[in-house]
Amino acid sequence: MSRTLSVLRRAALLTVGVAAALGAAAGQSLAAPPADNDDVQPQVVGGTRAAQGEFPFMVRLSMGCGGALYKTDVVLTAAHCVGATGNNTSIGVTAGSVDLQDPNRITRTSTYVYRAPGYNNPSGDDWALIKLNSPITNQALLPIATTTAYDSGTFSVAGWGAATEGGGQQRYLLKAQVPFITDSQCGSAYSELVPNEEICAGNWSAGGVDTCQGDSGGPMFRRDNNNAWIQVGIVSWGEGCARPGKPGIYTEVSTFAADIKKAAEGLGG
Repeated sequence: MSRTLSVLRRAALLTVGVAAALGAAAGQSLAAPPADNDDVQPQVVGGTRAAQGEFPFMVRLSMGCGGALYKTDVVLTAAHCVGATGNNTSIGVTAGSVDLQDPNRITRTSTYVYRAPGYNNPSGDDWALIKLNSPITNQALLPIATTTAYDSGTFSVAGWGAATEGGGQQRYLLKAQVPFITDSQCGSAYSELVPNEEICAGNWSAGGVDTCQGDSGGPMFRRDNNNAWIQVGIVSWGEGCARPGKPGIYTEVSTFAADIKKAAEGLGG
C-alpha cells in the first residue's frame, strides 16, 4: 500500500541551514531518486559536514539511498530501497569518502540482494542486505544492536540526502543528532507506527533536525558502553522532513538482529 504525497520516504540524510549552500557549491550534481509510486523522497535536515573518516562505515547506493557496512562485503540498508531477493548486479556502492566525487573513493557493485521476507510496504520489516562483488577491507564496520539497551537517548544520523523537502542530493556527507521519542508519543502522530519494529527520533516540538530525501537505508547510531558506534535504526519513512510533531521513523534493528545475522551468513564471504 503506497502512502500519500505528504509522506516522505527517507532516502538520504542530513539537512541544515548550511546544507543548501553546500549543495549549491556541489552543483547539486547528484539527482534525487525518483519517488516510489506516489511517495515523496526525503533528505536529512539540520546537519553539519562530517569530517573525512568520521563515519567510515557509511556507504552511498546508486539508487539514491544510504547504507552501512555490516560485513566487509555486505551492506545493511532498507528493504524499500531495493527490489526482490535474488541476483542483482545493478547497484553501485560508494564508500571511503565524505565526498562522492573524491577520486580516491571506493566503489563496488552488488552481486545479490536479500530483502526481508516480512517487508510490507510501507511499514514493518524494512531492512535488506546487499552483497558486494568484493570486500571493502580498509573501512570500519558498524555493529548492530542485539538488544533494546541502546534504543534511547540521543542518536546520530548521517547521509547525502537533500537539505530541504524536495531538494537535491548532497555531494558531501552531512551529520546530525536526533533524540529518542517514545512509541506512545510517536503513535499520536502516526497511526501506522509498528511498535517493537520501528523506533522514532527527532525534535518533537521544534522540528528542524531529521533525515530526509536520499537518506533512506542509512543508519541511525549511537555510542555503546565501550564508546564504540552501534547501529540502532535504519532510516525508513516519515511525513515531510523535520516538521514539528512529525519525527523520523526508523527500523528498530535490535528486533531483527538475529534475522539479519542469519541472512548475512547465508550470503557467504
